Amino acid sequence: MCRTHGLIPLVDEPLRRHSTWRIGGPADSLLEPASWAQVGALLRCADEHGIPVLIIGKGSNLLFADAGVRGVVIKIGRSLAGLSISGTTVRAEVGISASRLARTAGLAGLTGLEHIVGIPGTLGGLVVMNGGSLRRAIGEVIVEVKTMDRRGTPAVWRREDCEFAYRQSRFQRDDCVITEVILELAPGPCTEIMSEMRAVLRERRRRFPLTLPSCGSVFKRNAELTQSVGPPGAVIEGLGFKGRRVGDAVVNSRHANFIVNVGAARARDVLELVGIIRQAVQDRFGHTLACEAKYVDEHARVCPLEQALDR
Repeated sequence: MCRTHGLIPLVDEPLRRHSTWRIGGPADSLLEPASWAQVGALLRCADEHGIPVLIIGKGSNLLFADAGVRGVVIKIGRSLAGLSISGTTVRAEVGISASRLARTAGLAGLTGLEHIVGIPGTLGGLVVMNGGSLRRAIGEVIVEVKTMDRRGTPAVWRREDCEFAYRQSRFQRDDCVITEVILELAPGPCTEIMSEMRAVLRERRRRFPLTLPSCGSVFKRNAELTQSVGPPGAVIEGLGFKGRRVGDAVVNSRHANFIVNVGAARARDVLELVGIIRQAVQDRFGHTLACEAKYVDEHARVCPLEQALDR
C-alpha cells in the first residue's frame, strides 16, 4: 500500500463531485497533492505496487464509470497552479484554470488566449486535448511542455514534438503527467483584449447551457459532414434529437452537441444516448461522429466515448 506522503486521501470518494457532468461512481482513493514532489512520490509508489492511477484536473471532459475507479485518482488543482510572465513568455503550472490563465495574460497586455476564457477546465486538460474554441487551439501558442513519467522522471517536449492536431496531442497516449507549459504570446492593447474576452463570454452564455452539468461539446467536428450538412450540433438538431432523453441524460434544447445531466444521470445513460445519435448520423449521412469527451473505466483506462460503446 502506498504512503500518502502527508496527504489525507478521500476514500471511496464519489467522482461525480469531480466532474462537470456530475456523473461517476466512487474512487478507491482520491488525493490532491500540494507539490510535484508529492505527485512523483505517489506515482512511483503506485507503479511499484501495480496500482492503477488516474490523473485529473476539473474533470470537464470526462465521463466516469458508474462503478467508479479501482485505484488512485490524483487531482491536479489550485496548489499546482503557479504562473509567471516575462515579456511575452508565460510559464504556467497545469493546475491553473483556463479562464484565470487567459485573464491574467490579458491584463498583462498579452493576446492569444482570448478564445479559452470561459472553458471550464485546467491548462493540463486543455493541452492534452489541444482544446480551444472559435476554431483555435492552445497548441498554437505553446513553446514547450514539461512532463513527468510514472517513475517521476522529467522530460521536455518542444511544440513540434507534441503532435498537436484537431483535439489531439501525443499526451493522449503517452503515459505521463504534464507539469508545466511555456507559452509565447503577442503584445496587444489590454482594453481590446479584455473586451474580446467579454464578447467571448457573452457568446458562450448565449449559445451554451452553462447552468446544467455537461462536458461541453460531446462530438468532434467531421470535416466532410460539416462541409456537406453542417457542424455536429446542427446535424443532431436536424435529426430531431433536441430533448431526446435516456434516463436523466438529455440532448440539450439550446445546443444539440451538449448532453446535459438533468438530475441523476448515469454513465450508461450518456453512452446509450451517444450510441443512438452516432447510429442515426451514420444511417442518414454515411458519416461517423467521433467524440471529444473521454470515458474513464473502473480500471482507470481512458478512451473516447465511442470506444466504450463496444465494451
